[in-house]
Amino acid sequence: MPIGPARMPLFDHLGELRMRLVRIVTCLFIGVVVFYWAAPTIIQFLLLPIAEFLPQGANGQAVLTAIDPFESFATSFKVALWASAVTCSPVILWQILAFFLPALKPKERKWFMPAFAAAVILFIIGTVFCYLVILDPAFQWLSSQVTGWAQNLPRASSYVDTIIKFELGFGFAFELPLVVFFLAVFDIVPYKKLRGSWRVVYIVLMVIAAMITPDASPVTMMLLFAAMIVLYEGSLLISRIVLARKIKRQAAEEAEED
Repeated sequence: MPIGPARMPLFDHLGELRMRLVRIVTCLFIGVVVFYWAAPTIIQFLLLPIAEFLPQGANGQAVLTAIDPFESFATSFKVALWASAVTCSPVILWQILAFFLPALKPKERKWFMPAFAAAVILFIIGTVFCYLVILDPAFQWLSSQVTGWAQNLPRASSYVDTIIKFELGFGFAFELPLVVFFLAVFDIVPYKKLRGSWRVVYIVLMVIAAMITPDASPVTMMLLFAAMIVLYEGSLLISRIVLARKIKRQAAEEAEED
C-alpha cells in the first residue's frame, strides 16, 4: 500500500484521506459479511474456557439464553463486527499511520515499522493471555456469587459483551511495554525517573487494572496487575539495554558534577 508524498495540495490530502477511509470501511464490511455467517462457531470458541459454568445443549455445547427476538441477531452482528475489526486491525492501523507518516522526520520514521509490528503482536498476546488464563477463573468467581440464593441464566448479549470487553481490555493493557519504551527512548520521561518511581507506577497500574477489568473480581484484577508489572519491568529492561550508552554517559556526567 503506497505512502503519499509529504507535500500535497489540500484537496489532494482530502482525497487521500477519503481513499484510505474507503479502504477501511470496505475491509470492515467484507469482514462483517464473512464473520456474521461464522458467528455461531466464533461464539462457541469464545465460550470454550467457561463452558463448564454454562448449561449444555443436546450436542454437548454451551447454550446461552436470548431474552428477546432481536438479541440473537444483535449478538451475532456484534461478534462479527468485533471479529472483523480485530482481523482488519493491521490494515486499519496501516491506513491511519500511513496517512500521517509523510509528516514524520526520517529519524522518526525508522521507528514506524517496529512500533507497528510490536503493537499488533502485543495486542494479540494480550487477547491470547486473557483467553487461556483469565476467562476461566474470572467466570468461576462470578458464577460462584449466585450460589444458594439465585439461579444463573446466562444471557447471550451479556456474556458475549463481557468476554469481548475482557479480550479488548487485556489486548490494550498489553500495549504498556510499547508506551513505556517510547517514553524512555524519546526521553519524554527519563529512564531514571521511570525506574525510581516504581512505587507510584505500581499504584497507577493497580488502578488501571481495576478500571480495565469489566467485572469486580479481585482474582481478575490481581492477575492483570501482575501481568502489567511483568510487562512494565520487561519494558524497562529493554529500554535500559537500548539506552545503555546514554545511561552510562549521564551517570558519568552526574559523577563529574558531584
